[in-house]
Amino acid sequence: MKKTITTMVITSLLAASAISFQASATEGLSANVAATNNYLWRGLEQTAGDAAVSGGIDYASDSGFYTGTWLSNAWGGTELDLYGGFGADINENMSYDVGFIYFAYPDADDADFSEIYASFTFTGLTVGVAVLASAALDGIDAGDSVYINADYALTLGNEAEVNFHLGNYSGDFSTDSTDFGVSISKDNFTFGVSKTDYDDGSSSNDMKFYVSYSVDIAL
Repeated sequence: MKKTITTMVITSLLAASAISFQASATEGLSANVAATNNYLWRGLEQTAGDAAVSGGIDYASDSGFYTGTWLSNAWGGTELDLYGGFGADINENMSYDVGFIYFAYPDADDADFSEIYASFTFTGLTVGVAVLASAALDGIDAGDSVYINADYALTLGNEAEVNFHLGNYSGDFSTDSTDFGVSISKDNFTFGVSKTDYDDGSSSNDMKFYVSYSVDIAL
């Protein structure tokens, strides 16, 4: 988010959770393009409330291995993500996913970082964790930030999906905060609301409303 590799873009745009992918059922290449009025990631705005356009290319193997790249405007420049991992079903109700992602910002100095992530899904509930693996910024070491999330996806009778999200970001590299939100998706459109509370109690962000549209393309 529940989240397949071909819908990674929605995961990023909605800031739904720690990165969570699963290999698609069909082996091969796929692509995705999307647009949103406000790019949120873990409850934090990445474009100062402005619109973002993104796209990516992924490869998924029947074995469960996947890899890919994703590009978007962010922070007045460009964000380029490179990732790979392994996801598989344990049974018809349970699945897991582990991987590595590198966040690159070619237009900014000392902004790049990477994470190791893992998630477990049981029916509609997904819990995940992402741990900082490296950072270009001096004085920041592996493990200096952790993001933990829980998401619950509920499919309605009209095939729309409602997702409830709760996440917590903490550590020296991160802005200590708790974000929560709800979104509804149908026919490639997603509408949602997100709110972030900072752990120091100094202030809380206003509610952020967003709408996005995405398209998956088989290559």
